[in-house]
Amino acid sequence: MLNPTEIKSIVSSGEGFNAEFKVNLPTNLKSITEEVCAFANASGGVVLIGVDDKNIIKGVTLDNSKRSAIQNSIGEISPPLQCEFYIVDVEGKNVAVIEVPSGQNKPYVLSGAIYVRQGPNSQKLTTVEEMRNFFQQAEKIYFDEASCKEIDIKKDIPKENIDTFRFEAGLVNNTSDEQVFSNLKLISNEGYLKNGAVLFFAKEPERFFEKAVIRCVAFDGLDKRYIIDDKIMTGTLFQQYQQSMIWLKSKLNVRYDIESEGGKARKELWEIPEIVFKEAIINSLAHRDYYDKGGRITIELFNNRVEVTNPGGLVSSITKNEFGKKSSSRNPLIFGLFERMRLVEQIGSGISRMRDLMKEEGLTPPEFNTDGMFTVAFRRPFDFQMWVNKWVNNLSEKQIIILKAIHENLAIKKSTLQELTDFSASAIDKNLEILKKEGLLEREGTKGGVWILHYIYPKVSE
Repeated sequence: MLNPTEIKSIVSSGEGFNAEFKVNLPTNLKSITEEVCAFANASGGVVLIGVDDKNIIKGVTLDNSKRSAIQNSIGEISPPLQCEFYIVDVEGKNVAVIEVPSGQNKPYVLSGAIYVRQGPNSQKLTTVEEMRNFFQQAEKIYFDEASCKEIDIKKDIPKENIDTFRFEAGLVNNTSDEQVFSNLKLISNEGYLKNGAVLFFAKEPERFFEKAVIRCVAFDGLDKRYIIDDKIMTGTLFQQYQQSMIWLKSKLNVRYDIESEGGKARKELWEIPEIVFKEAIINSLAHRDYYDKGGRITIELFNNRVEVTNPGGLVSSITKNEFGKKSSSRNPLIFGLFERMRLVEQIGSGISRMRDLMKEEGLTPPEFNTDGMFTVAFRRPFDFQMWVNKWVNNLSEKQIIILKAIHENLAIKKSTLQELTDFSASAIDKNLEILKKEGLLEREGTKGGVWILHYIYPKVSE
Protein backbone atom coordinates (compact mmCIF):
# COMPACT_ATOMS: atom_id res chain seq x y z
CA MET A 1 0.00 0.00 0.00
CA LEU A 2 1.37 3.41 -1.01
CA ASN A 3 1.73 6.06 1.67
CA PRO A 4 1.09 9.83 1.15
CA THR A 5 4.78 10.59 0.56
CA GLU A 6 5.02 7.91 -2.12
CA ILE A 7 1.87 9.17 -3.82
CA LYS A 8 3.19 12.75 -3.89
CA SER A 9 6.42 11.44 -5.38
CA ILE A 10 4.55 9.58 -8.15
CA VAL A 11 2.44 12.66 -8.85
CA SER A 12 5.50 14.89 -9.10
CA SER A 13 7.03 12.45 -11.59
CA GLY A 14 3.96 12.71 -13.83
CA GLU A 15 2.12 10.21 -15.97
CA GLY A 16 4.15 7.63 -17.83
CA PHE A 17 4.52 3.97 -18.69
CA ASN A 18 3.62 2.95 -15.12
CA ALA A 19 1.34 5.78 -13.95
CA GLU A 20 -2.07 7.10 -15.04
CA PHE A 21 -3.97 10.01 -13.46
CA LYS A 22 -7.71 10.75 -13.43
CA VAL A 23 -8.97 13.99 -11.92
CA ASN A 24 -12.33 12.44 -11.07
CA LEU A 25 -14.32 9.26 -11.52
CA PRO A 26 -15.52 9.16 -15.14
CA THR A 27 -19.12 8.33 -15.97
CA ASN A 28 -17.86 5.48 -18.12
CA LEU A 29 -15.96 3.29 -15.64
CA LYS A 30 -14.70 1.14 -18.49
CA SER A 31 -12.12 3.82 -19.33
CA ILE A 32 -10.43 3.18 -15.97
CA THR A 33 -10.71 -0.59 -16.35
CA GLU A 34 -9.02 -0.34 -19.76
CA GLU A 35 -6.02 1.32 -18.08
CA VAL A 36 -5.94 -1.44 -15.46
CA CYS A 37 -6.06 -4.11 -18.17
CA ALA A 38 -3.27 -2.37 -20.12
CA PHE A 39 -1.01 -2.20 -17.04
CA ALA A 40 -1.61 -5.90 -16.33
CA ASN A 41 -0.59 -6.78 -19.89
CA ALA A 42 2.61 -4.72 -19.52
CA SER A 43 4.78 -4.36 -16.41
CA GLY A 44 2.12 -3.16 -13.98
CA GLY A 45 1.37 0.34 -12.79
CA VAL A 46 -0.81 2.57 -10.67
CA VAL A 47 -4.00 4.51 -11.41
CA LEU A 48 -4.51 7.59 -9.21
CA ILE A 49 -8.01 9.10 -9.11
CA GLY A 50 -8.12 12.68 -7.82
CA VAL A 51 -5.04 13.98 -9.69
CA ASP A 52 -5.27 16.22 -12.76
CA ASP A 53 -3.12 16.20 -15.90
CA LYS A 54 -1.01 19.07 -14.51
CA ASN A 55 0.20 16.84 -11.66
CA ILE A 56 -1.92 18.60 -9.04
CA ILE A 57 -3.73 16.63 -6.34
CA LYS A 58 -7.39 17.75 -6.41
CA GLY A 59 -8.87 14.97 -4.31
CA VAL A 60 -11.94 12.86 -5.00
CA THR A 61 -15.00 11.68 -3.06
CA LEU A 62 -16.07 8.05 -3.52
CA ASP A 63 -18.98 6.60 -1.64
CA ASN A 64 -19.43 2.87 -1.09
CA SER A 65 -21.54 2.44 -4.22
CA LYS A 66 -18.86 4.02 -6.44
CA ARG A 67 -16.12 1.92 -4.84
CA SER A 68 -18.19 -1.17 -5.45
CA ALA A 69 -18.79 -0.14 -9.07
CA ILE A 70 -15.03 0.23 -9.67
CA GLN A 71 -14.31 -3.18 -8.16
CA ASN A 72 -17.10 -4.77 -10.22
CA SER A 73 -15.73 -3.16 -13.38
CA ILE A 74 -12.21 -4.49 -12.68
CA GLY A 75 -13.86 -7.86 -12.06
CA GLU A 76 -14.88 -7.93 -15.74
CA ILE A 77 -11.23 -8.45 -16.72
CA SER A 78 -10.49 -12.04 -17.70
CA PRO A 79 -8.70 -14.03 -16.37
CA PRO A 80 -9.36 -12.64 -12.86
CA LEU A 81 -6.86 -10.00 -11.79
CA GLN A 82 -6.11 -9.15 -8.16
CA CYS A 83 -5.56 -5.41 -7.69
CA GLU A 84 -5.22 -3.34 -4.55
CA PHE A 85 -7.87 -0.59 -4.37
CA TYR A 86 -7.85 1.87 -1.48
CA ILE A 87 -8.12 5.52 -0.46
CA VAL A 88 -5.19 7.57 0.89
CA ASP A 89 -5.45 10.95 2.61
CA VAL A 90 -2.79 13.23 1.10
CA GLU A 91 -2.66 16.52 3.00
CA GLY A 92 -6.39 16.54 3.58
CA LYS A 93 -7.39 15.36 0.09
CA ASN A 94 -8.49 11.81 -0.70
CA VAL A 95 -6.75 10.04 -3.57
CA ALA A 96 -8.12 6.73 -4.83
CA VAL A 97 -5.34 4.27 -5.65
CA ILE A 98 -5.52 1.21 -7.89
CA GLU A 99 -2.27 -0.75 -7.79
CA VAL A 100 -2.01 -3.09 -10.77
CA PRO A 101 0.55 -5.93 -10.88
CA SER A 102 2.20 -7.18 -14.03
CA GLY A 103 -0.12 -10.10 -14.70
CA GLN A 104 1.24 -13.61 -14.61
CA ASN A 105 -1.48 -14.98 -16.92
CA LYS A 106 -1.29 -12.70 -19.96
CA PRO A 107 -3.20 -11.82 -22.01
CA TYR A 108 -5.83 -10.08 -19.92
CA VAL A 109 -9.00 -9.32 -21.85
CA LEU A 110 -11.75 -6.75 -21.29
CA SER A 111 -15.00 -7.05 -23.26
CA GLY A 112 -13.25 -9.28 -25.78
CA ALA A 113 -10.38 -6.79 -26.37
CA ILE A 114 -6.71 -6.74 -25.37
CA TYR A 115 -5.25 -3.48 -24.07
CA VAL A 116 -1.51 -2.81 -23.66
CA ARG A 117 0.54 0.08 -22.33
CA GLN A 118 2.63 1.98 -24.90
CA GLY A 119 4.62 4.83 -23.35
CA PRO A 120 2.19 7.07 -21.41
CA ASN A 121 -0.87 5.75 -23.26
CA SER A 122 -2.99 2.61 -23.33
CA GLN A 123 -3.68 1.07 -26.70
CA LYS A 124 -6.36 -1.36 -27.83
CA LEU A 125 -5.01 -4.07 -30.11
CA THR A 126 -7.12 -4.11 -33.26
CA THR A 127 -5.07 -5.84 -35.95
CA VAL A 128 -3.79 -9.37 -36.39
CA GLU A 129 -0.22 -8.05 -36.53
CA GLU A 130 -0.60 -6.21 -33.21
CA MET A 131 -2.03 -9.28 -31.53
CA ARG A 132 0.62 -11.55 -32.99
CA ASN A 133 3.34 -9.25 -31.67
CA PHE A 134 1.69 -9.15 -28.24
CA PHE A 135 1.56 -12.93 -27.96
CA GLN A 136 5.21 -13.13 -29.02
CA GLN A 137 6.12 -10.67 -26.27
CA ALA A 138 3.94 -12.48 -23.75
CA GLU A 139 6.14 -15.54 -24.20
CA LYS A 140 9.32 -13.63 -23.44
CA ILE A 141 9.58 -10.57 -21.27
CA TYR A 142 10.68 -7.32 -22.86
CA PHE A 143 14.47 -7.09 -22.80
CA ASP A 144 14.43 -3.88 -20.78
CA GLU A 145 11.99 -5.37 -18.24
CA ALA A 146 14.13 -8.48 -17.58
CA SER A 147 16.30 -8.67 -14.44
CA CYS A 148 20.06 -8.10 -14.55
CA LYS A 149 21.29 -10.35 -11.76
CA GLU A 150 24.98 -9.53 -12.20
CA ILE A 151 24.82 -5.87 -11.25
CA ASP A 152 25.40 -4.53 -7.73
CA ILE A 153 23.15 -1.50 -7.32
CA LYS A 154 25.27 0.06 -4.58
CA LYS A 155 28.60 -0.36 -6.40
CA ASP A 156 27.68 -0.06 -10.08
CA ILE A 157 25.19 2.85 -10.08
CA PRO A 158 27.01 6.19 -9.67
CA LYS A 159 25.14 8.95 -7.90
CA GLU A 160 25.99 11.40 -10.70
CA ASN A 161 24.13 9.29 -13.27
CA ILE A 162 20.99 9.38 -11.13
CA ASP A 163 21.41 13.13 -10.58
CA THR A 164 21.72 13.71 -14.34
CA PHE A 165 18.49 11.82 -14.95
CA ARG A 166 16.68 13.68 -12.18
CA PHE A 167 17.81 17.04 -13.57
CA GLU A 168 16.81 16.24 -17.16
CA ALA A 169 13.49 14.77 -15.99
CA GLY A 170 12.74 17.70 -13.69
CA LEU A 171 12.23 15.48 -10.64
CA VAL A 172 11.95 17.22 -7.26
CA ASN A 173 14.89 16.98 -4.88
CA ASN A 174 12.86 15.95 -1.84
CA THR A 175 12.23 12.50 -3.35
CA SER A 176 14.91 9.95 -2.51
CA ASP A 177 16.73 8.05 -5.23
CA GLU A 178 15.27 4.82 -3.87
CA GLN A 179 11.78 6.27 -4.18
CA VAL A 180 12.45 7.41 -7.76
CA PHE A 181 13.55 3.88 -8.70
CA SER A 182 10.46 2.49 -6.99
CA ASN A 183 8.10 4.96 -8.68
CA LEU A 184 9.54 4.18 -12.10
CA LYS A 185 9.43 0.43 -11.38
CA LEU A 186 13.11 -0.05 -12.19
CA ILE A 187 13.44 -2.94 -9.71
CA SER A 188 12.02 -6.38 -10.50
CA ASN A 189 9.81 -8.33 -8.11
CA GLU A 190 12.88 -10.37 -7.21
CA GLY A 191 14.77 -7.25 -6.14
CA TYR A 192 17.10 -7.01 -9.14
CA LEU A 193 17.69 -3.93 -11.27
CA LYS A 194 16.00 -4.25 -14.67
CA ASN A 195 18.06 -4.26 -17.87
CA GLY A 196 16.63 -0.92 -18.99
CA ALA A 197 17.69 0.68 -15.71
CA VAL A 198 21.21 -0.76 -16.11
CA LEU A 199 21.48 0.86 -19.55
CA PHE A 200 20.30 4.18 -18.12
CA PHE A 201 22.18 4.38 -14.83
CA ALA A 202 25.15 1.97 -14.63
CA LYS A 203 28.72 3.28 -14.69
CA GLU A 204 29.72 0.89 -17.48
CA PRO A 205 26.60 -0.76 -18.99
CA GLU A 206 28.79 -2.32 -21.69
CA ARG A 207 30.25 -4.64 -19.03
CA PHE A 208 26.86 -6.30 -18.82
CA PHE A 209 25.70 -5.80 -22.43
CA GLU A 210 28.77 -5.72 -24.66
CA LYS A 211 27.03 -4.61 -27.87
CA ALA A 212 24.83 -1.95 -26.27
CA VAL A 213 27.10 0.82 -27.60
CA ILE A 214 27.25 3.16 -30.60
CA ARG A 215 30.03 2.86 -33.17
CA CYS A 216 30.76 6.11 -35.05
CA VAL A 217 32.76 5.76 -38.27
CA ALA A 218 33.82 8.42 -40.77
CA PHE A 219 34.86 7.43 -44.30
CA ASP A 220 36.79 9.35 -46.93
CA GLY A 221 34.64 8.94 -49.99
CA LEU A 222 31.28 7.47 -50.87
CA ASP A 223 31.88 3.87 -49.81
CA LYS A 224 33.49 2.01 -46.89
CA ARG A 225 36.98 1.52 -48.30
CA TYR A 226 38.84 4.32 -46.46
CA ILE A 227 38.19 4.80 -42.73
CA ILE A 228 39.46 8.10 -41.31
CA ASP A 229 37.90 7.92 -37.84
CA ASP A 230 36.39 5.10 -35.79
CA LYS A 231 35.13 5.51 -32.22
CA ILE A 232 32.98 3.47 -29.83
CA MET A 233 30.61 5.51 -27.64
CA THR A 234 30.02 3.85 -24.27
CA GLY A 235 28.36 4.67 -20.96
CA THR A 236 24.68 5.23 -20.24
CA LEU A 237 22.30 5.57 -23.17
CA PHE A 238 22.09 9.32 -22.51
CA GLN A 239 25.90 9.60 -22.48
CA GLN A 240 26.11 7.66 -25.76
CA TYR A 241 23.62 10.07 -27.28
CA GLN A 242 25.61 13.10 -26.08
CA GLN A 243 28.96 11.70 -27.27
CA SER A 244 27.53 10.83 -30.69
CA MET A 245 26.11 14.33 -31.15
CA ILE A 246 29.49 15.87 -30.23
CA TRP A 247 31.23 13.54 -32.70
CA LEU A 248 28.83 14.46 -35.51
CA LYS A 249 29.25 18.16 -34.79
CA SER A 250 33.03 17.79 -35.12
CA LYS A 251 32.67 16.14 -38.53
CA LEU A 252 29.88 18.14 -40.18
CA ASN A 253 29.86 21.71 -41.41
CA VAL A 254 28.47 23.95 -38.65
CA ARG A 255 28.15 27.70 -38.98
CA TYR A 256 26.96 30.26 -36.46
CA ASP A 257 24.27 32.90 -36.67
CA ILE A 258 25.08 35.75 -34.28
CA GLU A 259 21.79 36.91 -32.83
CA SER A 260 22.82 39.67 -30.41
CA GLU A 261 25.34 42.46 -30.11
CA GLY A 262 28.78 41.42 -29.07
CA GLY A 263 28.28 37.90 -30.35
CA LYS A 264 27.12 36.60 -26.97
CA ALA A 265 24.23 34.56 -28.29
CA ARG A 266 25.08 32.34 -31.23
CA LYS A 267 22.78 29.92 -32.98
CA GLU A 268 24.43 26.82 -34.41
CA LEU A 269 23.33 25.98 -37.94
CA TRP A 270 24.28 22.44 -38.91
CA GLU A 271 24.45 21.47 -42.58
CA ILE A 272 21.80 18.86 -41.68
CA PRO A 273 19.51 20.07 -38.86
CA GLU A 274 20.80 19.02 -35.44
CA ILE A 275 17.33 17.92 -34.31
CA VAL A 276 17.24 15.36 -37.15
CA PHE A 277 20.20 13.53 -35.64
CA LYS A 278 18.71 13.78 -32.16
CA GLU A 279 15.56 12.06 -33.39
CA ALA A 280 17.47 9.37 -35.29
CA ILE A 281 19.88 8.51 -32.45
CA ILE A 282 17.26 8.49 -29.68
CA ASN A 283 15.01 6.40 -31.92
CA SER A 284 17.82 3.89 -32.37
CA LEU A 285 18.59 3.69 -28.65
CA ALA A 286 14.92 3.34 -27.69
CA HIS A 287 13.81 0.87 -30.36
CA ARG A 288 16.82 -1.31 -31.18
CA ASP A 289 16.63 -5.07 -30.65
CA TYR A 290 18.82 -5.60 -27.58
CA TYR A 291 18.28 -9.35 -27.84
CA ASP A 292 20.52 -9.24 -30.92
CA LYS A 293 23.90 -9.96 -29.31
CA GLY A 294 25.83 -9.57 -32.58
CA GLY A 295 24.73 -6.11 -33.64
CA ARG A 296 25.20 -2.58 -32.40
CA ILE A 297 24.07 0.87 -33.43
CA THR A 298 26.31 2.49 -36.04
CA ILE A 299 26.59 6.07 -37.27
CA GLU A 300 28.46 6.20 -40.58
CA LEU A 301 29.54 9.46 -42.18
CA PHE A 302 30.38 9.62 -45.88
CA ASN A 303 31.24 12.56 -48.13
CA ASN A 304 27.65 12.73 -49.36
CA ARG A 305 25.49 11.26 -46.57
CA VAL A 306 25.13 10.16 -42.96
CA GLU A 307 23.59 6.77 -42.12
CA VAL A 308 22.24 5.69 -38.71
CA THR A 309 21.63 1.95 -38.34
CA ASN A 310 20.37 -0.18 -35.47
CA PRO A 311 19.64 -3.91 -35.03
CA GLY A 312 16.01 -4.83 -35.61
CA GLY A 313 13.67 -3.74 -38.38
CA LEU A 314 10.07 -2.69 -37.83
CA VAL A 315 8.28 -4.18 -34.84
CA SER A 316 5.91 -6.82 -36.21
CA SER A 317 2.86 -4.87 -35.01
CA ILE A 318 3.74 -1.98 -37.36
CA THR A 319 3.15 -2.49 -41.08
CA LYS A 320 5.15 -0.61 -43.71
CA ASN A 321 2.03 1.40 -44.53
CA GLU A 322 1.80 2.48 -40.87
CA PHE A 323 5.50 3.37 -40.62
CA GLY A 324 5.89 6.96 -39.46
CA LYS A 325 2.27 7.12 -38.32
CA LYS A 326 2.22 4.62 -35.44
CA SER A 327 4.78 3.55 -32.88
CA SER A 328 5.26 0.35 -30.91
CA SER A 329 8.39 0.09 -28.83
CA ARG A 330 10.45 -3.03 -28.28
CA ASN A 331 11.66 -1.41 -25.08
CA PRO A 332 8.79 0.42 -23.34
CA LEU A 333 10.78 1.00 -20.14
CA ILE A 334 13.66 2.64 -22.03
CA PHE A 335 11.25 4.67 -24.15
CA GLY A 336 9.47 5.83 -20.99
CA LEU A 337 12.73 6.97 -19.38
CA PHE A 338 13.71 8.94 -22.49
CA GLU A 339 10.26 10.46 -22.46
CA ARG A 340 10.70 11.62 -18.86
CA MET A 341 13.97 13.25 -19.90
CA ARG A 342 11.94 15.05 -22.59
CA LEU A 343 14.03 13.55 -25.37
CA VAL A 344 11.04 11.98 -27.11
CA GLU A 345 7.71 13.66 -27.65
CA GLN A 346 4.46 12.47 -29.18
CA ILE A 347 4.61 8.77 -29.95
CA GLY A 348 5.03 8.08 -33.66
CA SER A 349 5.96 11.68 -34.54
CA GLY A 350 9.75 11.30 -34.83
CA ILE A 351 9.77 10.04 -38.43
CA SER A 352 7.48 12.79 -39.71
CA ARG A 353 9.50 15.40 -37.79
CA MET A 354 12.71 14.28 -39.53
CA ARG A 355 11.00 14.47 -42.91
CA ASP A 356 9.57 17.92 -42.21
CA LEU A 357 12.89 19.34 -41.00
CA MET A 358 14.79 18.08 -44.04
CA LYS A 359 12.11 19.55 -46.33
CA GLU A 360 12.19 22.91 -44.53
CA GLU A 361 15.95 23.13 -45.15
CA GLY A 362 15.54 22.24 -48.82
CA LEU A 363 17.34 18.92 -48.34
CA THR A 364 16.60 15.50 -49.77
CA PRO A 365 14.06 13.60 -47.64
CA PRO A 366 15.52 10.96 -45.30
CA GLU A 367 15.73 7.50 -46.85
CA PHE A 368 14.55 4.57 -44.69
CA ASN A 369 15.31 0.87 -44.99
CA THR A 370 13.38 -1.30 -42.52
CA ASP A 371 14.35 -4.78 -43.72
CA GLY A 372 16.50 -6.66 -41.21
CA MET A 373 18.47 -3.76 -39.78
CA PHE A 374 16.76 -0.37 -39.50
CA THR A 375 18.66 2.33 -41.41
CA VAL A 376 17.96 5.99 -42.07
CA ALA A 377 20.18 7.92 -44.49
CA PHE A 378 20.46 11.71 -44.63
CA ARG A 379 21.88 13.25 -47.81
CA ARG A 380 24.36 16.05 -47.18
CA PRO A 381 23.91 19.35 -49.04
CA PHE A 382 26.33 20.18 -51.83
CA ASP A 383 26.82 22.42 -54.87
CA PHE A 384 24.85 20.67 -57.62
CA GLN A 385 26.45 22.54 -60.51
CA MET A 386 29.96 21.92 -59.21
CA TRP A 387 29.16 18.21 -58.92
CA VAL A 388 27.82 18.12 -62.47
CA ASN A 389 30.84 19.95 -63.87
CA LYS A 390 33.31 17.64 -62.14
CA TRP A 391 31.70 14.21 -62.35
CA VAL A 392 28.94 13.97 -64.92
CA ASN A 393 30.18 16.10 -67.81
CA ASN A 394 29.63 13.16 -70.16
CA LEU A 395 25.87 13.80 -70.05
CA SER A 396 23.90 15.92 -72.47
CA GLU A 397 22.57 19.37 -71.62
CA LYS A 398 18.99 18.06 -71.50
CA GLN A 399 19.98 15.16 -69.22
CA ILE A 400 21.56 17.64 -66.81
CA ILE A 401 18.34 19.67 -66.89
CA ILE A 402 16.45 16.49 -65.94
CA LEU A 403 18.87 15.75 -63.10
CA LYS A 404 18.69 19.28 -61.74
CA ALA A 405 14.88 19.29 -61.84
CA ILE A 406 14.78 16.02 -59.92
CA HIS A 407 17.41 17.33 -57.50
CA GLU A 408 15.08 20.26 -56.72
CA ASN A 409 11.89 18.18 -56.61
CA LEU A 410 12.08 14.43 -56.04
CA ALA A 411 8.34 14.11 -56.71
CA ILE A 412 8.51 15.91 -60.07
CA LYS A 413 6.23 14.50 -62.77
CA LYS A 414 7.30 13.38 -66.23
CA SER A 415 4.98 15.96 -67.78
CA THR A 416 6.96 18.71 -66.04
CA LEU A 417 10.23 17.23 -67.32
CA GLN A 418 8.76 17.30 -70.83
CA GLU A 419 8.00 21.00 -70.49
CA LEU A 420 11.51 21.77 -69.19
CA THR A 421 13.30 19.84 -71.94
CA ASP A 422 10.80 20.11 -74.79
CA PHE A 423 11.09 16.31 -75.10
CA SER A 424 8.32 13.92 -76.05
CA ALA A 425 7.12 11.38 -73.48
CA SER A 426 9.10 8.61 -75.16
CA ALA A 427 12.25 10.76 -75.26
CA ILE A 428 11.90 11.49 -71.53
CA ASP A 429 11.55 7.77 -70.81
CA LYS A 430 14.63 7.01 -72.93
CA ASN A 431 16.78 9.59 -71.13
CA LEU A 432 15.55 8.51 -67.70
CA GLU A 433 16.63 4.96 -68.55
CA ILE A 434 20.08 6.23 -69.52
CA LEU A 435 20.40 8.04 -66.18
CA LYS A 436 19.27 4.91 -64.34
CA LYS A 437 21.85 2.82 -66.21
CA GLU A 438 24.53 5.33 -65.25
CA GLY A 439 23.61 4.67 -61.61
CA LEU A 440 22.50 8.26 -61.05
CA LEU A 441 18.79 7.75 -60.75
CA GLU A 442 16.29 5.34 -59.22
CA ARG A 443 12.50 5.29 -58.93
CA GLU A 444 10.84 4.42 -55.63
CA GLY A 445 7.17 3.53 -55.96
CA THR A 446 4.97 3.86 -59.00
CA LYS A 447 1.96 6.18 -58.90
CA GLY A 448 2.66 8.82 -56.28
CA GLY A 449 6.27 7.62 -55.95
CA VAL A 450 9.47 9.69 -55.85
CA TRP A 451 12.82 9.78 -57.57
CA ILE A 452 16.03 9.00 -55.71
CA LEU A 453 19.08 10.82 -57.02
CA HIS A 454 22.39 9.09 -56.32
CA TYR A 455 25.15 11.66 -55.98
CA ILE A 456 27.88 9.24 -56.95
CA TYR A 457 30.38 8.70 -59.72
CA PRO A 458 28.47 7.47 -62.77
CA LYS A 459 28.89 3.81 -63.66
CA VAL A 460 30.99 2.98 -66.65
CA SER A 461 28.75 1.66 -69.43
CA GLU A 462 29.47 -1.92 -70.30
